[in-house]
Amino acid sequence: MFKSKLDHIWIIFLTVAILTGVLAGLIFTNPNKVEAYGFNANTPERKAHITVSYTTYEWWLLTWAHSQVVCQIYVEHEGLPDSSEIGYYCGEQVKRDWLKTSPCEFSDEITRAEHCSGFYLHLVNITPGERLIEVDLMPPEVFVDIANCNPQPPDNRCETLPSLQFTAIEPLPNEQIINIQGYIGAEPFSCEGSECSVPLPATGNQGIRATFWAESSFGDASTPFTARVRVIPWGDFTAPDTQSSDQPQWYVDIISSQYFGGAESPASQIWSSFPAVGGPPLWLSSPDHPDALISTQPYYYLAGSLIAQGLVDVQGCSNGGLESFNYANQCGLEAARPLIDQWQNQFNSEIIRVANETGVPAQLMKNIFSRESQFWPGFSSDYNEAGLGHLSDIGADTVLLWNPSFFSQFCPLILDSSVCQRGFGNLDLAEQEMLRGALVQKVNAACPECPMGIDLSQANFSISIFARSLLANCEQVSQIIYNATRQEAGEASTYEDLWRFTLINYNAGPGCLSNAIQQATNARYALTWENVIQFLEPGICQTSIDYVNDITYMPGIATPTPEPTADQALPTQQPTMTSTPTSMPTSTPGSDGQPTPTPTATISDYPAPEPTATEPVNPTQQPTDTNPYP
Repeated sequence: MFKSKLDHIWIIFLTVAILTGVLAGLIFTNPNKVEAYGFNANTPERKAHITVSYTTYEWWLLTWAHSQVVCQIYVEHEGLPDSSEIGYYCGEQVKRDWLKTSPCEFSDEITRAEHCSGFYLHLVNITPGERLIEVDLMPPEVFVDIANCNPQPPDNRCETLPSLQFTAIEPLPNEQIINIQGYIGAEPFSCEGSECSVPLPATGNQGIRATFWAESSFGDASTPFTARVRVIPWGDFTAPDTQSSDQPQWYVDIISSQYFGGAESPASQIWSSFPAVGGPPLWLSSPDHPDALISTQPYYYLAGSLIAQGLVDVQGCSNGGLESFNYANQCGLEAARPLIDQWQNQFNSEIIRVANETGVPAQLMKNIFSRESQFWPGFSSDYNEAGLGHLSDIGADTVLLWNPSFFSQFCPLILDSSVCQRGFGNLDLAEQEMLRGALVQKVNAACPECPMGIDLSQANFSISIFARSLLANCEQVSQIIYNATRQEAGEASTYEDLWRFTLINYNAGPGCLSNAIQQATNARYALTWENVIQFLEPGICQTSIDYVNDITYMPGIATPTPEPTADQALPTQQPTMTSTPTSMPTSTPGSDGQPTPTPTATISDYPAPEPTATEPVNPTQQPTDTNPYP
């Protein structure tokens, strides 16, 4: 019996020892594992307390009739209190009465102050003082770059296998970076000091995700930053069973807000998506020189607009060279051809400049302007749209809501800056309407008193607004895809198809796109252009397919076209708006809901030259509106 007890105790001891060993193994194996959040426990806050001097001005608001003090007002600036300060200290009713008060004028010896109505302000005290305020200190930051090569766009080609170079900056004096840590894919890395170089593996077309941060002697860590990195080997040197004399080459791309190179476009940043290896297609290109955008398309609407302004000699043409609704007939078109060619290319330099400034492809912008307005940037009363890209009131909602940086610059030009701080989605309906109308007017270059009926400086200025409108649509497309897939847009689709989806969003509204994306996702289809358009609803949603195909197709030289009929010249009726699903978006900048843009009405090319199978592709030629919208 005694032996049995000893055996039982021994078994318990062995069990405890084994469990202890297992726990120790779990804790101490993989000693190089990177802690994803650096210093987490009891990290000090980056705050400082400073003493600032100020002066308080005490004002009394008194009645003229009895010099009775109505309220006291305290401000910290020179000059009279403004109406908002009076309303804060005295109430809205007193504020309104104060604004109605007229000056008390002493016209004769009989008139006295007590005969006047309303209020007056009296400065009572000026008191200097000091206060202790708390300020946030700058956190450490980490930047990323490519080492061992200098990739040159558009190929971004390296002849040596590149590395990622991380550089951390500690803005606080007397503090320093202790180390840089992170993951490249699932592989951790860690380096002492403020610099770190990590060799990159070859990746697939989608690239791999890198996460990185820095720890500081202050006792905290930076925010974790991210990057998507693509490294693709190119050439026969990669073949495992052959000897090759090919020079090793790698295509290298980085998408990150922390990238020193910063070569990727804002759309790539928004979607976390890489263009095709070797550069994007022609319709998404941005040439260096305006001459690369030269086009010579025969635009009937542009010709009609020029004729209507008296800029073309059409004495030999029937009906003054016009069909109805400012469309030219064939004779009017031929008479206007020299001016048409000049007019459609006068915006090329500004398009290139805006493309360099915003990252929106220059050729894409020119193709959109061609399809939307045929480069006549006035106001379309039939569709309530204006400018080269035909911006409508509801289209203005998209750029104001989904491009916060643009909103923060534009709003103070129209409303008080304190109102703008609430964000577009939180403004009153009247304030939103005011901003929408003002934005549409900013792109409306119609000018009856101008020599040609168009303010060309205003037209050039509007190009920048349209570029930012496209970026806002990119943001909205990113949210639509995330809502449906819970993936970044670049993980769910390709760079080119994401631009196609953006054009649907711009033209037909997010309702069309969101429904199609959701249905394709539910059917477990990959989010390719060919798959998604199968789920576009009949009507305006499906007509956006032709709109996208017109913009993305780069045709050759147009063949002569037959004389148009009057029916072909008429614009079609404004299509019906497609409603936005209530589930989209799940989150928006400064708003709980998202308005649905109406479809963008476009100008028919009337009639459109049909490209032949033998036509060569000309990168400078504009797409033809083969399908009048809608």
